[in-house]
Amino acid sequence: MQLQIYNSLKRSKQIFTPITPNTVKMYVCGMTVYDYCHIGHARVLVVFDIIRKWLVHSGFKVIYVRNITDIDDKIIERAVKNKETIHSLTSRFIQAMHEDADALGIDRPDIEPKATDYITPMLNMIGKLIDNNLAYKSKDNDINFKVRNFPQYGKLSGKNIEDLQSGHRNVESISKDKDDSLDFVLWKSAKQSEPEEVKWSSPWGVGRPGWHIECSAMSCAILGEEFDIHGGGADLQFPHHENEIAQSEGANHYKDGKVTGKNMANYWIHNGFVKVNDEKMSKSLGNFFTIREVFEYFHPEVVRFFILKAHYRSPLNYADAFLQEAKIGLERIYKALKKSDNIDTNENYIDWQNEYALRFKQAMNDDFNTAIAIAVLFDLVSEINKTNNIQLANLLKALAKILGLGQLDNIDNLTIKQKSNIDENFINTQLNLRSIAKKEKRFTEADDIRKKLTDMGISIQDLPNGESIWKM
Repeated sequence: MQLQIYNSLKRSKQIFTPITPNTVKMYVCGMTVYDYCHIGHARVLVVFDIIRKWLVHSGFKVIYVRNITDIDDKIIERAVKNKETIHSLTSRFIQAMHEDADALGIDRPDIEPKATDYITPMLNMIGKLIDNNLAYKSKDNDINFKVRNFPQYGKLSGKNIEDLQSGHRNVESISKDKDDSLDFVLWKSAKQSEPEEVKWSSPWGVGRPGWHIECSAMSCAILGEEFDIHGGGADLQFPHHENEIAQSEGANHYKDGKVTGKNMANYWIHNGFVKVNDEKMSKSLGNFFTIREVFEYFHPEVVRFFILKAHYRSPLNYADAFLQEAKIGLERIYKALKKSDNIDTNENYIDWQNEYALRFKQAMNDDFNTAIAIAVLFDLVSEINKTNNIQLANLLKALAKILGLGQLDNIDNLTIKQKSNIDENFINTQLNLRSIAKKEKRFTEADDIRKKLTDMGISIQDLPNGESIWKM
């Protein structure tokens, strides 16, 4: 079975055929580095790490680019609030991102460009868009993209101009400095209050880039005007990725008011959303967790395994009970691995004609279906437990390694020893989630939260008014 990828651009699975035989150029939207990465970021990191790994195992040379957004409104706001430089803030969180990714077993991308290093390519692309009558200078001196002038706007998201227009509220206030409320910014005119380090010279005055132009310029500068795969979270499909297409194709594949038919990227891959206890992740709901907060209670390989148990396009529901379930499942794999030879297996060891290996390969070739691939691993575990077959245990080790699993020397390492200095914010957050679960009659989940806190040495007392108090 040939590798098939669900292409968001075509809304269907397609046989994967790269532009250059045996070479894959892949760009993935990375992090905006103004805070610690959260569990949604963990999914992006793991998903595209696996996609890259399977492409390599399939014989492709992969050029993997994952960018860093180190300039935008949130970064400026946080740096000003902290009274520190932009560089100091972003450097600190880039390091933290790398620490989290390394712990998850994520291989570093081949190229990891920072937006601030690609200002010149951004200016060049904006200049092309102006020349192609796809951008203009507004009354507030910003440079904006003319959405209505690009005939294929909406081809990724399936949205049309009329629906977008009717969806806007307060159109007059939105469009007072633009020709059209749908237009989006390419270059922001500098504000006097902003730090000097976020101001660059341009043919249109001092300013800084808009968010969307950053990825268009970086991907084009590194991978070319047309490349194979563009990826990111489902939340980026619109407007970010739609705007990327408009910018890149408007600059490079647009002539005399018409598109040439070439794509910025031929395959668009989007991983599904992450929810927490069936709720949208939000700091206001008290269910927002950074990756390193999760690591305090679950080993990084357990987190990786939990993410891979679901198909990358499916919604992923995060809950402590599901992480605990993933830990138990991963321990089953480790126990079976004890029966393998003490050898360093790799893909060259695998007999792909073996029934289990063939099923594993078919699953991965079917749009990187790690959920089915892991089901194959558990079938292997069952057979190993029945037969004590060393050869099958070695196969299990090699297949698990492809997914970045089974990498610890000792199964006991999967258990995180709780710290003695309990985080009060964590406890209060858990009690809040328990209260919500009880109100929604998700009693099993509420009991699991109580048990977890009890196991940490925390005593919970439920009050008549429905609130709970705790003590050590």
